[in-house]
Amino acid sequence: MARLPRLYAPDTPQLAQVGFARPLALPSQPTPSGRLNVLADWVKEAALNEKVAVHGWVLLNDRLILLATPPGPAHLSKVIQAVGRRYATRIQHGRVFDGRYRSALLQPGVWVLPALVWLENLPVRLHYVDQAEQWPWSSARLHTGHVATRNHAPWETSHRDYWAEGNTPFDRQAKYRQRLQIGLPPRQIMLIERAVFGQWALGDDAFLQRMQMLSSRRVSPGSPGRPRKEAPASTPAAAPSDEA
Repeated sequence: MARLPRLYAPDTPQLAQVGFARPLALPSQPTPSGRLNVLADWVKEAALNEKVAVHGWVLLNDRLILLATPPGPAHLSKVIQAVGRRYATRIQHGRVFDGRYRSALLQPGVWVLPALVWLENLPVRLHYVDQAEQWPWSSARLHTGHVATRNHAPWETSHRDYWAEGNTPFDRQAKYRQRLQIGLPPRQIMLIERAVFGQWALGDDAFLQRMQMLSSRRVSPGSPGRPRKEAPASTPAAAPSDEA
């Protein structure tokens, strides 16, 4: 089956996920802090080099997830490729990722914050930690105030949807902490994961229509089942005969 072309639209955030071909550690093993620290540094460096605005991120034993707005269609791919090349030459030779990264386009004002909650809460949902802020290899500490905003790395660029949470850092952090604690309803989780896995756009009808105009392929799943067949044209009635 042919690969789907990447979806890209200017100034539109993407949620991207790539899995490692071999986990950094098994669930029964200690957290591979050294490798996670090195990988986090490589992600930061690659994002800065490619001028990709990273709004959220998480590194787990089996995957890397980024919520970012790239400046062009190839920049996010280059970030992940750069991390993969360094990983293959310095940590583990051979295949690094379990396949291509998958990504979804997100409608600002609607899906950016839910996607951020989804990725930053993954360490909790997967039983790595009890609270998102306890996992050092994500952006949760920045958004909840555990890292001073003035001291955060320049590669982390909070999205304007996060800034709209409040007028002061304290307000934003408090409201976002509440979002993390509450989590997402199952339907939102399902829609986010389906969009990433299927490499679709996620938003309302108007957003999907705009994305469709910018894309060379469908941006949302089609209706299930086979296409409807058109009903055959009705045969015109025969003219009455003159015969008795």
